Amino acid sequence: MITGELKSKIDRVWDSFWSGGISNPLEVIEQITYLLFIRRLDDLQTTAEKKARFTRSAVEDPIFLPAQAHLRWSNFKNEAPEVMFKIVADEVLPFLRGLGGGGSTYSEHMRDARFTVPTPALLSKVVDMLDGIPMEDRDTNGDLYEYLLSKIASAGVNGQFRTPRHIINLMVDMTAPKPTDEICDPACGTGGFLVTASEYIRAKHPSALTDATQRQHFHRSMFHGYDFDSTMLRIGSMNMLLHGIESPDIRYRDSLSEGAAGDAEKYTLILANPPFAGSLDYESTSKDLQRIVKTKKTELLFLALFLKLLKPGGRAAVIVPDGVLFGSSKAHKDLRRALVEEQKLDAVVKLPSGVFRPYAGVSTAILFFTKTNSGGTDHVWFYDVQADGFSLDDKRNPVEANDLPDVLTRWASSDTTERDRARTEQSFCVPKDDIVVQGYDLSLNRYKEIIHDEVEHRPPLEIIADIEVLEDEIAKGLADLKAMLS
Repeated sequence: MITGELKSKIDRVWDSFWSGGISNPLEVIEQITYLLFIRRLDDLQTTAEKKARFTRSAVEDPIFLPAQAHLRWSNFKNEAPEVMFKIVADEVLPFLRGLGGGGSTYSEHMRDARFTVPTPALLSKVVDMLDGIPMEDRDTNGDLYEYLLSKIASAGVNGQFRTPRHIINLMVDMTAPKPTDEICDPACGTGGFLVTASEYIRAKHPSALTDATQRQHFHRSMFHGYDFDSTMLRIGSMNMLLHGIESPDIRYRDSLSEGAAGDAEKYTLILANPPFAGSLDYESTSKDLQRIVKTKKTELLFLALFLKLLKPGGRAAVIVPDGVLFGSSKAHKDLRRALVEEQKLDAVVKLPSGVFRPYAGVSTAILFFTKTNSGGTDHVWFYDVQADGFSLDDKRNPVEANDLPDVLTRWASSDTTERDRARTEQSFCVPKDDIVVQGYDLSLNRYKEIIHDEVEHRPPLEIIADIEVLEDEIAKGLADLKAMLS
């Protein structure tokens, strides 16, 4: 975590951006992203130069030519603020925009970069702050970027781009990514799911980074993300770079459009919190998705997309609005029937409605399913999360009540002891046949049983007798009072 002096520095720079007239937190992060990228390029060339000196050979594919030496971070950072400002605005940003031919996803996303830092003094302050961060320390610079991204939600602007970190952690832990997985988020935003999956692999499967073949897969073909917002692509790419992933596949794509490329049955794990507000025109929506489910609703189209993208045997953990679980339209029912009958629906984890506050109060759930194309649903595990470790109001302050550790513990035994739990419990299993009888309704309340405590009331005549005694006492008191006053 970012703490102490570094956190204070970031907060001061953030405040300087705001007082300088940049009030959109995404724009602040975008400007810092450009500077982080140019510094990263300088570090890469420095490493290549050290290797060349050691081997007494020329630098292979230099990023900066000798005439461009003044564009390197290590050089312009020492210039006076006014000189630095002119170099970055007039030369460094055009240099970044011209890097697209290099094939790097980062350089491709920099093609339409714009420099909007308002003053030389602010630029100097930001450069000084970033220069004090050890870029070779993956944990430090990764935490730096995570802290910057947290500002998006705390500022209450564009908060829909961020899924709460503890919910992402839960979904990644429950799906347990493996070193051989190909992981995709078709609505990746800042890349939170992909970054967390990469950290899980590092922690649980350290050999994935020592074996040459697996290391190549980890850095170049394990992580895939789509988005149709160029700012998000830049930020998401840099987030992954700073978490130590060299060349993730982060691409511009409107995942639901007719023009989107294939990638059918390519991925083994999908982690996503897709946008679920609004609908699309039939004409602009992929015909392949329409064949799976005839609808204009984005939340249903994304589920259809996930089924298309997964390889047989692939699994998914995705956040959906409650309406997906019980919606009565033909499209809703057909999609739920397909998950239960044609694939393997593993679990429905109901989240409390305050999870996405302050910017959304919608009720949601996490669906866990496996693509089989041949059915396989036996029992479906349900969990009713009532507390996630934070208050469920707009402030979202930390609280002691937290069901998420219990979700993980019980998920591990969802195929054994959980099947014996009564439906009055917080988690339980429901046989497929019961779900079929209910018309494939997946709302937890449809199956949860509530036991009402029996309350014994006194006989009415006894209560009336007590009232009469009280009335007699009141009448007697009034009579005594009246006698005292007469």
